[in-house]
Amino acid sequence: MREKDVRVLPIRNGTVIDHITAGQALNVLKILGITDKSNSVVSVAMNVPSSVIGTKDIVKVEDRELIEDEVNRISLISPKATINIIRGYEVVMKHRVELPARVDGVVKCVNPNCISNTSEPVVSKFLVSGKPVMLRCAYCDYVISENIAAHLI
Repeated sequence: MREKDVRVLPIRNGTVIDHITAGQALNVLKILGITDKSNSVVSVAMNVPSSVIGTKDIVKVEDRELIEDEVNRISLISPKATINIIRGYEVVMKHRVELPARVDGVVKCVNPNCISNTSEPVVSKFLVSGKPVMLRCAYCDYVISENIAAHLI
């Protein structure tokens, strides 16, 4: 394969998630609910050279635009990701993900004694700070700063 050969075809309509932290593409698919049983046309590129972040992953999903909750989840595991909305093969909107100040019902607290892990009808709530991403439980102050993808609900 020559250096200039196209590896992944462009999509007509949908979303391209670019600048995903290398190694996180499969977690992005999980966030989007894309499994082996999905009918979506999906392209995944992993460990692609990037002048911006060294290496990156890319996920292209045809005929789907992401909702805010999905973008917020992606920002937790890949805070430098960009979302590109494609219509008629053209990029009509491009923006970098932004860390939300708080996420509710998105992450499970690791502390087994946290009220969000009891039989009480309590939704998990985490305060979010960045660089590196850090989640602090609003109930018990437990901090999650590593392997956040493993704690996504």
